This record gives sequence, C-alpha cells and structure tokens, in this order.
Amino acid sequence: MLSQFMVLFGFFALVLVSIFWINKAVRMFDRLIGDGQPAWVFLEFTALTLPGVIGVVLPIAAFAGTVYVTNRMTTESELTVVQATGYSPWRLIRPVLIYGVFIALMMSILSHYLIPKSLSQLRLRQTEVSQNITAKLLTEGEFLHPAPGITFYIREITPEGELQDVFLSDRRNEENPVTYTSTQAYLVQEGDGTKLVMVDGLAQNLRTDGNRLFTTHFDDFSYDISALITRDPTNLNRVTFTLTGDLLFQPDVVSAATGATEAQILYEAHGRFSQALMCIVAALVGFSMLLVGTYSRFGVWWQIVAAFTLLVLIKLIEGGVSGVVLSRASAWPLMYLPAATGVLITVILLYLAAHPGVLRRFLPKRRASDPPSAEGVS
Repeated sequence: MLSQFMVLFGFFALVLVSIFWINKAVRMFDRLIGDGQPAWVFLEFTALTLPGVIGVVLPIAAFAGTVYVTNRMTTESELTVVQATGYSPWRLIRPVLIYGVFIALMMSILSHYLIPKSLSQLRLRQTEVSQNITAKLLTEGEFLHPAPGITFYIREITPEGELQDVFLSDRRNEENPVTYTSTQAYLVQEGDGTKLVMVDGLAQNLRTDGNRLFTTHFDDFSYDISALITRDPTNLNRVTFTLTGDLLFQPDVVSAATGATEAQILYEAHGRFSQALMCIVAALVGFSMLLVGTYSRFGVWWQIVAAFTLLVLIKLIEGGVSGVVLSRASAWPLMYLPAATGVLITVILLYLAAHPGVLRRFLPKRRASDPPSAEGVS
C-alpha cells in the first residue's frame, strides 16, 4: 500500500505543480519580457517561485493520492479481502500514517528552509531588476515611461548596440519641460550609474512663464538616466523571510528587525509546523472516510465527497483561529487545533469502520449484486 500511495502522490504532485507553476509563469513572463528582461531572468524567477508552489499542492496531492489508491483497492475488493484475513481498520491505517509522515517531512523542509530562502532571494532579484534602467529602456518602437514625467522612445537598436532616432521628454519640472532628440545614442556605464550619450541632436526647452521655446543643437550630449530610478535599499527583514529557528529562539531580534509583533512571529513559526501536520491529516481523513460504509456497485463517491467536505471544514477552522492568534500571542496553541480536529475525525471514522453496526441504522443496506429481475426468470 505504501508504495502505491507514493507513486500516485508523485503523479498528482507533478500534475498540480505543473498547473500552478505554469499559471504563475505565464503572468511573470508577460511582465518580465515586457520590461525588456532576458529569458534567463524569467527562468530564474520561475525557479524561485517553485518551492512556494510545491508547498501549496503537497496536502492536496497527499489527499488525492490516498483517495485514488483506496478507491481502487475498494473497487477491486482488495480491502475486503485484507479485512477478511483479520486486519482491522486500526491496522490498515499504519501505512497511511507512514505515508503522511513522509510528506510532512517534505513539507517541513520546504516551509522551514527552502520557502523562506527562495522568497528572500526572489525579493532581492525583483528589486535588482526593477532598478535595472538599462533593460527598461532597450525596447525599440515603443514609447516607454521609466519614471513619472519621463517619456523615452527608440526607433531601432542595431546589433552593435547603437540607438537610432532617440526621443527623450523630461516633464518632471512642469514649468520648464525639456525634450531631447538625436539621430544616434549610446548607453554608457560610468561607475555605478548609466548615462545616455546622444549624438547629433536637438534640445528644446520650453519656458511656460513666457511661452518661449529655446532650441539648442549639439554634437554630443550626455544625460544621466540613473537618476530616473530611485534606488531604495532592499528590505529583506520580513517575517516570511526568516528561518524558523530565529522565529522561535530569537523573537526579540526578529521583532526589532522586521517590526512585526510577537503574535505575528508566533503565528508564522507555528503555522509552518501546522502546515506539515495538515499533510498527515489530509491522508488520514481521506483513507478513513473511504473505509466507512459497505460495498456498493455505484462506487464510493459519497465517501469521497464527505472526505473533501471534512477537509474544507478543517480549513475553515484554520482560518478562524488565525485571527485569534494574530490578535493575541498567548493563543498560539490554537494553531494546532485544525490538526487535532483532523486526528479526532480520523479516530471517529476508524471506530465507525471497525463497528459497522453503528451506521446500519443510518445507511441503507447495500448488496454486491442485484437479484435477477422477474423477466429473467423462466
């Protein structure tokens, strides 16, 4: 059973990760490529979002794998044969528990280390890309607005890096707007900044106070475009970027660095443990719910719907306790209430599966096959 669970889990995880990841990648592709970023930046960004996507789909894949394998074993009467040999529901749940622990370990590695590291690196790279004025400007045939009051246009970029027919409008000073045009231009790195060197051009300076226009022809002129982007220091001090060990053992340091309250720090730390436990709960609830009831030739669809409904209920409990924990730090043990509720539901379902007579008064009696019809009797 354990090997079947892991195989189906891998299949559903791969499918779900692909769906979620492609959805994120398409939106990121439009934004990055539209800003003139190279393809390798897009690949780097999508790779950094992968740990977060995997963390989202792991509980779903655990539940789907459990339900699929259990449904197949029920349909093929494998569970009936195993139970007939003396295996109780409490014994059958053991491989499911081991399966859930394996997935919880994967989730723990993601939530405690990989996701915080990838989020911090992604934030750092996003800041670097947003401040890369060169990439923003190297788009031909399109009017760009790299900063408020700035309009930039390039007709063509030659393979040698020469910018042809450049238009630059600086309207940051509304009383004295300036427009530059040139037949050729080059982007030149100088120290930590970037300058636009325009060749054979014209500068037009409009004085609005007297409605006068001054024009100046120049052979070459350099314009510092680094000032168009405000280079604020990147803030990587966020609770979501912090490792779990620092959240638990150095909350004062984390609070001073991030400005987060004690409640927010405890919510983030214990939420990561709760996410791992939810992987176990998803597997246990899915399996134990499918053990309830008798054989039906219509399948176990109602057990599957009931198991999904129970997981939705557990997630609603999780959402309810989140607000309480965020408002009061001492209420952090409530973060484990959804997992405890899932374990309690599993115990109740296993008891009902071990004592089917309890449900006999509520569920109609089902038979493996229908009796022959009257027309079939000679």
